[in-house]
Amino acid sequence: MTKSELKDFLDEKVEQYNNPKFLEEDPLQIPHRFSKKEDIEISGFLTATIAWGNRKSIINNASRLMELLDNTPHDFILNHTEADLEKLAPFVHRTFNGSDLQYFIQSLQNIYANHDGLESVFVQQQEKDSLQSAISKFKEVFFELPHLTRTMKHVSDPNKGSAAKRINMFLRWMVRNNNTGVDFGIWKQLNPSQLSCPLDVHSGNVARKLKLLKRKQNDAKALAELDKSLRKMDPKDPVKYDFALFGLGVFEKF
Repeated sequence: MTKSELKDFLDEKVEQYNNPKFLEEDPLQIPHRFSKKEDIEISGFLTATIAWGNRKSIINNASRLMELLDNTPHDFILNHTEADLEKLAPFVHRTFNGSDLQYFIQSLQNIYANHDGLESVFVQQQEKDSLQSAISKFKEVFFELPHLTRTMKHVSDPNKGSAAKRINMFLRWMVRNNNTGVDFGIWKQLNPSQLSCPLDVHSGNVARKLKLLKRKQNDAKALAELDKSLRKMDPKDPVKYDFALFGLGVFEKF
């Protein structure tokens, strides 16, 4: 395929997969249950945090998590008691357990009480065409309270070589516009042009087959390479191609 043909092909796939039907089997359905900005971003962040493994299991466990937060995540974050935290102890999703969740709730309370919320933390370190430094800064702020070392693995750091798939996915949800009813576009201080593709096994394999990516590992260097390729096709909204790459990999076994 020529570059023009490849762009046309992927634009067509974006149209196919960037629609609300996509939500029926996607964890993104969880934050779509809420209407308040803070509830959307908190439920989105927690859902993205556990978004690895079987998608049905992710959706089930994220639903359970919202129930534990009384389906009012922002209010729970701000006003929980020690007894409320204790009720979270049995929660588990793969290697993310109740102790991790308890710290996440305490850290989010600190972020909303002392850092003006999630969006504000990411905005502070933004760069013109990247949010990877902002993700690293976010991790620093997120773990400024006393914490278990084991919990740190659940927030990725691009400065340590991670492609930070789950946080990049969360940022896509918050920043890309809501024209198609899939992403939310509720964070107005960041632009879609700054976003990076959530790079995983599926999107990485498809990107390599389409010669958008050469590097074999799905790490921070591969993400930078893929970003460069996608920005050439659409500098204003490069991450729309996440739908095409993911759809081709998961649904079409491309």
